[in-house]
Amino acid sequence: MAYSHPLNTTKIFFVLSAMSIFFITITIADEHNFSESLSPKEHGLKREKLSHLHFYFHDIVSGKNPTAVRVAEAKMTNKSATGFGAMLMMDDPLTEGPEPSSKLVGRAQGIYASASQTELGLLMVLNYVFVEGKYNGSTLSILGRNSVFSSVREMPVVGGTGMFRFARGYAQAKTHKLELTGDAVVEYNVYVFHY
Repeated sequence: MAYSHPLNTTKIFFVLSAMSIFFITITIADEHNFSESLSPKEHGLKREKLSHLHFYFHDIVSGKNPTAVRVAEAKMTNKSATGFGAMLMMDDPLTEGPEPSSKLVGRAQGIYASASQTELGLLMVLNYVFVEGKYNGSTLSILGRNSVFSSVREMPVVGGTGMFRFARGYAQAKTHKLELTGDAVVEYNVYVFHY
């Protein structure tokens, strides 16, 4: 003789109601998206323009007031012909002309590291922080490879802030002067699309 348990409709109704509320809550939670499409005009973005910036970068590694200092190195860095593994932090002045006394237009702040075992090739991760004219307070971000002994090096502009929001472009570097101490003056031509 089989025993049958009578159905408790109240209990079944309660369980089904709780499950329905749970699934409705999950469905409502899924309706929230982390992204949405926006109109550029609603955010003040007008026509995109192309700007050319020209300045000189002063990298000073010697003396009492260096603007670039070594902050890390590998065990084998001092045995490497390229200084492979060395990392320097910089806060280099950017000036209108090649002389250190020339008008300051900004600073190059970031890091560079020797990233090649076969040539002097640097990984550059930096911001140009402008302090002059309409670009005062705006920045451009550079992330790229700098093959130091090439006559002209090109690095990508990957973004910016202020007047350079949504920036993209490239920076061309050309060594203007290189001292035996390692101090260098580098001429930069930067071409950047921005709004």
